[in-house]
Amino acid sequence: MSARRRMRGEAEGLMLKRSDEDWMRAALREAEAALEAEEVPVGCVVVAGKNLLGKAHNMRETLGDPTAHAEMIALTQAAEALGDWRLEGATVYCTLEPCCMCAGALVNARVERLVYGLADPKSGACGSVANILQMPALNHRVEVTGGVLADEVRELMQRFFKPRRGK
Repeated sequence: MSARRRMRGEAEGLMLKRSDEDWMRAALREAEAALEAEEVPVGCVVVAGKNLLGKAHNMRETLGDPTAHAEMIALTQAAEALGDWRLEGATVYCTLEPCCMCAGALVNARVERLVYGLADPKSGACGSVANILQMPALNHRVEVTGGVLADEVRELMQRFFKPRRGK
């Protein structure tokens, strides 16, 4: 059985194996690691069925890389774990609604589903400012569920930004 077919079969049982909140808590742990590293506290995990394929947090400041968003790093890890850039059947859990770059990567990777915590009214590209994941002109659509543990994500973001904004 191919890795992709096995992953798709495991993804069908995702909701029976572990809830969205459980996976979002794993993404929150990554966001906490970002906070400790003085990065914007965004965390992301990529799963298929019960398998964790990738996990990361923002590392833009650490790496000096504008593309070092949690989603980009976690997607790269997931592709390496599968040996394939196609992440069909995978679900991405991200604490913050992805930006245009990351939303485009989700479409290009053929991710099945995105679950995010907090909407981003300034740069969210999964329904807030734009909706790249549902664009009819693109060759793939990603199912989206937002608002999972949003209050916990909001609190973490406020812990990061409040001292920096002097409020």
